[in-house]
Amino acid sequence: MIHFCLAHTAYHAHRALPPSHRRRLHCVPRSQVTVSLLGITALLLQFYVLLRPSSSQYCSQPLLNNLVGSIVFTYFTIGFSVLLTCMEPVPRALERMFSVFGVGSFGEGVCTVVLTVLAADCEKTTPELYYLSVLLSVSSLVSTVLFSGQGLLWLASATCARPAAKPTV
Repeated sequence: MIHFCLAHTAYHAHRALPPSHRRRLHCVPRSQVTVSLLGITALLLQFYVLLRPSSSQYCSQPLLNNLVGSIVFTYFTIGFSVLLTCMEPVPRALERMFSVFGVGSFGEGVCTVVLTVLAADCEKTTPELYYLSVLLSVSSLVSTVLFSGQGLLWLASATCARPAAKPTV
């Protein structure tokens, strides 16, 4: 879920700016540059671990396959972040694709957590891969908790009607 969280945060951070500042940022796309640099940094870390000789050693769980899936999701994160900060207003089709991406990101996070928990013996054979998997698992869990809390708050505000203010005259 960390991939969805990063793209969602970039979108809302960009939308938090006043419209006049957003127009200026379109001329000099600082937010896109920032998102791209963070994404490239994440990709470099993942590719570093992927290309380490020790990462190809035996591990009881398919952590290497999971890392490749995480790299794919990181590319999608960069793409969605740039699209969501560039387009104003965001097309309905892109919003729907982003929702599907969120569900896929949640599934990838669950797989990462399960594989990491089951791969305790991989700490000795593939340490870099295991510790990156632990980092991705913890970040997925934290972002899932944050989005669950945000969803509960949204649900509470949508279902619980606020009492109308009484005039004090």
